Amino acid sequence: MRTRPLRLLSIGHSYCVALNRRLAHEVARAGAMEWEVTVVAPAHFPGDLRPIACERFDGELSRLEAVPAYLTSQVHLFVYGRRLRELARADCDLIHCWEEPYILAGGQVAWWTPRRVPLVFWTMQNLSKRYPPPFAQIEYYTFRRCAGWMGSGRLVVDAMQARGHGGKPHCVMPIGVDAEQFRPDSAARAAMRVRLGWTADGAPVIGFVGRFIEGKGLGLMMRALDRIDLPWRALFVGGGPLEPALRTWAARYGERVRIVTGVTHDEVPAYLNAIDLMCAPSQTTAHWREQFGRIVVEAFACGVPVVSSDSGELPYVVGDAAMVVGEHDEDGWVAAIRGLIDDAALRREWAGRGREHALANYAWPVVARRHLDFFTELIERGAPRE
Repeated sequence: MRTRPLRLLSIGHSYCVALNRRLAHEVARAGAMEWEVTVVAPAHFPGDLRPIACERFDGELSRLEAVPAYLTSQVHLFVYGRRLRELARADCDLIHCWEEPYILAGGQVAWWTPRRVPLVFWTMQNLSKRYPPPFAQIEYYTFRRCAGWMGSGRLVVDAMQARGHGGKPHCVMPIGVDAEQFRPDSAARAAMRVRLGWTADGAPVIGFVGRFIEGKGLGLMMRALDRIDLPWRALFVGGGPLEPALRTWAARYGERVRIVTGVTHDEVPAYLNAIDLMCAPSQTTAHWREQFGRIVVEAFACGVPVVSSDSGELPYVVGDAAMVVGEHDEDGWVAAIRGLIDDAALRREWAGRGREHALANYAWPVVARRHLDFFTELIERGAPRE
């Protein structure tokens, strides 16, 4: 008979961003009276678009520990300071690590986790890669050391099983969405369009939110838009090495195209609400395929219809809630975008399906409950940790 709540320590560099800690917050809420949650995040970390000092939010139910981290400019090489070791060796009942099991920080967490404490990793690697030393050895050690692991999607589970890690308890565990922040918001839609210098009743807005890189399909999207003869506007939000090429292309269309960089995660819902149709044209490369497509789920939650490629995990993430087009099918992309531009009723139908799909499968309370069920199963079965 337990006399105190179970104590969970959840670790991840992405927890620097307050919205990313909704997982821990909802785990604490779902496990009220049964679980106490402490979150560990680096005090500072370089983000994809900007340096991030660990953010806080009002009413957070988990306890936040912002700890020093070093070599953070390279995510494969960064490590946590000794404060993490002190926390890991406190009286924890389970440690959850939201770091890849092959990076130095992942191996560090495995090394510092006491033998008596179950350790659970979460990974997004959906290709079976051959890592050079010491990363191959780190991955082997962390999987041998953990009590169980979670993959962000079906292809991740397939890849990890192919690498011989299927003997440990495991499950598919998607990224969630904060449906309180990401929701349909007509006021935000109107305000953002004014901010962008657009009228509210102009041509439909085609949107892209993410990294400006080849793998995210910007080239395909630009070529498809070039071929569409109906009126349209386009909004690109993100940043990356293809920004100069994107701006050169956009200059041909003048006021019809807006490019916005340096956007923080908490600003994304307003931009999504300004969009009539979201494109996720990810392209598989020799060393990468779409691992999840978080922005697709966030667009769903905002009531934005989505056209998605079939790269990697995307078809499994969107299910029947989005139009899925082959990643190399340029004609199909032109037809899908054109059809949605031309039919507002069809856009509303897909928007409703996407919103329902997000709330049923990806809202943080749903994902948090699934985490707790898996954690409880590991504790109760006393799964071997080596």
